[in-house]
Amino acid sequence: MIQTIATTPFTDQKMGTAGLRRKSKVVIQPNYVENFMQSIFNVIGDLHGKTFVVGGDGRFYNDKAIQKIIKMAAANGVAKLIIGQNGFMSTPAGSNVILKNKADGGFILSASHNPGGENGDFGIKYSNASGGQIPSSISDKIYQETLNIKEYKICNIDDINLSELGTQEICGMQIEIIDPVKDYVEMMQKIFDFSAIKKLFQNGFTMRFDAMNAVTGPYAIKIFEGILGAPKGSVVNYHPLPDFGGLHPDPNMVYAKELVDFMFSEQAADFGAANDGDGDRNMILGKGFFVTPSDSLAIITDNFKLIPAYKNGIYGVAKSAATSTAVERVAQAHNIGYYEVPTGWKYFVNLMDSNRITFCGEESFGTGSSHIREKDGIWAVLFWLNIIAATGKSVEDITREHWQKYGRSYYVRFDFEGVDTAIADKLMLDLENKLSQLPGKTMEGFIIADAGAFVYNDPVDHSSTKNGLIIRFTDGSRIVYRLSGTGSSGATIRVYLERYSKTNLSADPLKMLTEIFKIAMAISEIPERTGKHKADVVT
Repeated sequence: MIQTIATTPFTDQKMGTAGLRRKSKVVIQPNYVENFMQSIFNVIGDLHGKTFVVGGDGRFYNDKAIQKIIKMAAANGVAKLIIGQNGFMSTPAGSNVILKNKADGGFILSASHNPGGENGDFGIKYSNASGGQIPSSISDKIYQETLNIKEYKICNIDDINLSELGTQEICGMQIEIIDPVKDYVEMMQKIFDFSAIKKLFQNGFTMRFDAMNAVTGPYAIKIFEGILGAPKGSVVNYHPLPDFGGLHPDPNMVYAKELVDFMFSEQAADFGAANDGDGDRNMILGKGFFVTPSDSLAIITDNFKLIPAYKNGIYGVAKSAATSTAVERVAQAHNIGYYEVPTGWKYFVNLMDSNRITFCGEESFGTGSSHIREKDGIWAVLFWLNIIAATGKSVEDITREHWQKYGRSYYVRFDFEGVDTAIADKLMLDLENKLSQLPGKTMEGFIIADAGAFVYNDPVDHSSTKNGLIIRFTDGSRIVYRLSGTGSSGATIRVYLERYSKTNLSADPLKMLTEIFKIAMAISEIPERTGKHKADVVT
């Protein structure tokens, strides 16, 4: 029943910061998924006795790709697969299942926050036994294998029924179909004060959670409406759809427009939130009020004692270099560990495993803790609900009191999408060479203190990673440039602007950052080099 199929390499199977992401029409090519999966299996080596977790966000082609993975795993000697019912499983839930079952790794089929459908994007995330993203050293080996692959192994059998819970066996491999929601819910109940949050809803508190027709819909219905008692209809767009119902499942002010419009209307709920395609990102809103992910991480860290699982203390906190410095001030005040890492959740894992940090987050709407090894959208939403239940304060009041205590980092990200890769690479190279000439210069009234590449030296494995370019000003303001690794075609140049103030706490962020934006564009020459005079997305 095991067949060995001859194949030829694809040259575009290099993973980004969170796995392989390509256009759906690229992935459905014959042998594309097979080549990539066989390359992973080849790099792992002996698969006998190993267990892997499999699931996905339900996007287009998930069902077919999962069947291929099942048949290939069996043919390559894998002992067991644990699969979410009907092929569904969120990224954070998958990390939990890996850790709980001491599995050897897992595959979550998702392109995260990217659009779905036949004309959208497809992705495969490969996690190791930590439940988190594999290190670059492994992904580099996999990429090299994809360039040299000549054959793959697959079982010649019918597709497997993934709708019924329980165990079955194919080609000598055991398959266990599990409820993808159950274990995750039990984990959340051990972390947060569900009784306090339930009482909050009993007293008339309202929320709107937008699952964006993605994988966390069933999780949200079970937790928010089913267990916590939020009014029926609090969770919207909760049916996972192959094309996300035409929505772009990225929980930000641009793509979660339906939720944003509602929360800034007269009918707004007390609390609003959204998750992305695979459930690892989150957006937090109050009535007519948006909380930046950078501020959300800082506020969560400042209020850790309100959460049952963390009331006895936390090790520390880490952020990506592009994320604002808001959480750094909180870490100093609480005298806990603080780390700044490159963009990519995998850089947090060593810090978690060595008990250096408990919380971590990125400006790209990802927040999480060491309960798993991935960012976790519903975890962040429950954290905020727990803070509200414990303090009796609104989202806006909690945030403004935080600014009064620590000052405010005005922060905006500008995305220049679909840039020719060669142009983007040359722009970043020239920019890096230019930075050494900038310290001491004054531009638009701001004095440049230092400028250069961000280099991270991992305190655990002692690896060194260069990721992005940073310009720092003498008043604490910053400009960060980097190329995104989450797109499926072309390049995205991201420019992050930050300006810190202790006194002016209620200004418009874009107005506060006007001069710094001018500096950022003048130094980088983005308009002249790319033809883009305004960003495609501003968040």
